[in-house]
Amino acid sequence: MHSRTRFLFTASMDVDPAKEALFNEVYDTEHIPELLKVPGVLAVQRYTLVPLKLSIGGEVKTIVAEGEPKHSATYELENAEVLTSPAWAVAVEKGRWPAQVRPHTRNRRHTLRKVAGA
Repeated sequence: MHSRTRFLFTASMDVDPAKEALFNEVYDTEHIPELLKVPGVLAVQRYTLVPLKLSIGGEVKTIVAEGEPKHSATYELENAEVLTSPAWAVAVEKGRWPAQVRPHTRNRRHTLRKVAGA
């Protein structure tokens, strides 16, 4: 984690299976690079939901995350105001994301967490 990170913004969603390749391409080659140009965005990392097994109370359990979106991205931010800045507003509307990808996403979830002690 970047030393100046004070907030973690997470955007999670599912995407229509027929648009998954486009989603991944645009997210990696356009969306993230544009958002990394926004002042106060320090880092971005993408994640994909996978099956979870863990040991609890001496027993291995399988946890089913029903309803959880398949795709997530975490954005390390210097401050929460980054998300309402004019630069963020412009960046999230650039490239193919708004017209070719966003309409094919669903089950969208957004969370903001403050780094403990920050």
